[in-house]
Amino acid sequence: MAQAKPSGTVIDISGDKSVKKLQSKAVGLIGVLFLAVTGAAPMSAMLGNVPFAAGFGIGKYAPAAFLLATIVLTIFSIGYAAMAGRVSSVGGFYSFISQGLGREIGMSAGITSLVCYSIFEASLDGLFAFFANDWLNKHFGINVPWLVLALFAIGLCAILSYRDVKLSAKILGVALVAEVTILIIFALGVIFAGSGTNFDGDSLNVFKVLTPVAEQKVGDVAIAAGAAAVGVFMAFWSWVGFEMAPNYAEESRDPRRNIPRSLLISVVGLGVFYTIVSWCVVSAYPTEGDMLAKAVADSGNFFLSPIQQFVGGWAYQVMAILIITSSFACAMAFHNTAARYLYSLAREGVLPASIAETHDHHKSPHKASVVQSILAVVWVVLFGLFNGFGDPLNQAYLGVYTLFAVLGTGLLLVLQAIVSLAIIFWFKKNGGGNGFSTVVAPIISFVAQLILVYLLISNLATLGGKVWLIWVGLVVILGGLIWGFILKSSNPTAFNNIGHMINEGE
Repeated sequence: MAQAKPSGTVIDISGDKSVKKLQSKAVGLIGVLFLAVTGAAPMSAMLGNVPFAAGFGIGKYAPAAFLLATIVLTIFSIGYAAMAGRVSSVGGFYSFISQGLGREIGMSAGITSLVCYSIFEASLDGLFAFFANDWLNKHFGINVPWLVLALFAIGLCAILSYRDVKLSAKILGVALVAEVTILIIFALGVIFAGSGTNFDGDSLNVFKVLTPVAEQKVGDVAIAAGAAAVGVFMAFWSWVGFEMAPNYAEESRDPRRNIPRSLLISVVGLGVFYTIVSWCVVSAYPTEGDMLAKAVADSGNFFLSPIQQFVGGWAYQVMAILIITSSFACAMAFHNTAARYLYSLAREGVLPASIAETHDHHKSPHKASVVQSILAVVWVVLFGLFNGFGDPLNQAYLGVYTLFAVLGTGLLLVLQAIVSLAIIFWFKKNGGGNGFSTVVAPIISFVAQLILVYLLISNLATLGGKVWLIWVGLVVILGGLIWGFILKSSNPTAFNNIGHMINEGE
């Protein structure tokens, strides 16, 4: 592959015809928002994370955790958006860290990012399989093995992501609008219920966000003492996906404006939405005890029971279906991002160059998409081989979904902490920005992300994780770093490209 000439601190490939590029100007601000926000999966975040945060963490203060997360992630996004406005790269975290902290650390970030989003797709395939199996059982009495359903989701993701990115944006946009609409209907139903609810403004008090659930018994339900860190972590977990916006820079119209805008709009928009919806659901029960009992003993119906009571049976049925489509849409969003990391690494010479080829008609990273589909199959099948293929609850939901999500989220938090440092160093070298967005905000974000990593590690058992996840994470991070040093001596050309190939013409 011909090498483009360095331009300043980056290698501009806009005029290099030997580099297969993604489709330029394919999506605007709305399209990028659909692609990124769907990764955060509002429906999956609410129905999957809020019951756990409330029942096993901080009870009625779960909404306060979402409010706190909104504040912290907005601060993170200020610096992140500032750099996204200056560096338009399909590599996202990988490119930002490479240019801010050096190619060796950047290589580690590239491999870690790829693993993150690759296993996130597998994780959501597990969630899809669990809810789809449950729905088919209830309505048709059919018990389809979870592995079959997970492989079906992977196959459908592969077909749709193989094509034009505009198709993905349209599909994810429809899914996003549908799930947000039903959650708004749910919230309005609770707000205007008139009776049977228990709204308490204290639930939004961020200074009580570390108040754990007390050990108690409500009726026949024994509620163990909660872990406050679990409630906080589950809130932050619900945003995973919004940070993917920079990966679509090369396919976006006016990326230097639209990518930063999409980051800030998505994090703040999700924050307001999550806080209101979570407040409504913890308030949808007559007493906090009733809410806790439901969260612990029947978390699958934590949202479904109130929507049936306050809105109607039709809303119950719609929400039950949309949690299935939401988990699939989320898997598809992660698939697209993983494919773009593969594409970015390949066109820079770190992975086989053939993976960096784009489709002649769709201009999609179609070969990278195929590779990601194979990886998703490997993750899911390997889990089943070691843990079994029978029980959807313990293997698809508590296993594939939970364990892979915990591993991926932990790695992502480490990446966000490193990105915060990279932003400071990049602006110090290149100038521009202001003191708050390029120094103060990244420092606050760096400290906050490290605290979150500590909370995750110290609460792995409560979150359904295993200690071995820590070692897997370390292997991924250190393996990428070692590979960077190996490339430095064995393949200087590829090493020079790491995170620095930018399409400045777009």
